[in-house]
Amino acid sequence: MEIRVLFFMELIKQNTQSQIIKSLLVIFFGSIILAISAKIKIPFYPVPMTMQTFVVLFLGISFGYKIAIATVGLYLIEGIAGLPVFSNSPERGVGLIYFTGPTMGYLIGFMSACFLASFITTKDNYFMILSKLILSVSTIYILGVVWLGILIGWDKPLVQLGVTPFLLAEFTKIALLTVLAKKLLKLRKFI
Repeated sequence: MEIRVLFFMELIKQNTQSQIIKSLLVIFFGSIILAISAKIKIPFYPVPMTMQTFVVLFLGISFGYKIAIATVGLYLIEGIAGLPVFSNSPERGVGLIYFTGPTMGYLIGFMSACFLASFITTKDNYFMILSKLILSVSTIYILGVVWLGILIGWDKPLVQLGVTPFLLAEFTKIALLTVLAKKLLKLRKFI
């Protein structure tokens, strides 16, 4: 009896250690993929599209909120520390100076977006998945516009500057993720 208990305790310990290692690897490589997605600019109308929001939502759907928030958090820390991981860095600056610029609200919004996207389940129909993704992305733009208003003033056309140019690109990414979501949920079993 005692040998069985020790065996199961050792098995649980090994399982927990492998889960931690897998989680850390996903967080590390996820932050790299997020940094790469910030650098790839796809020609789109009216402004070029990056795949950052796609990757943020992908992380939430695929790995759940704990891994997704840790990944986005690591990405933000890397950028604040001076690594050129953000979309227009190093061209427009690096580190805390860049982070506290016009895009800070959007970057912080990545945290809420991946958190909300993690609530998509296999039981959701496509309309529900679409709704949850729209809500998730909306938090990025709400926080982005609030910070933009604080930074440049509330008398400016904030929605026209900080939201409207990106709507078509966001809808395209959301539509693609809506179709892929049920397949992506299977990645949660990896962790």
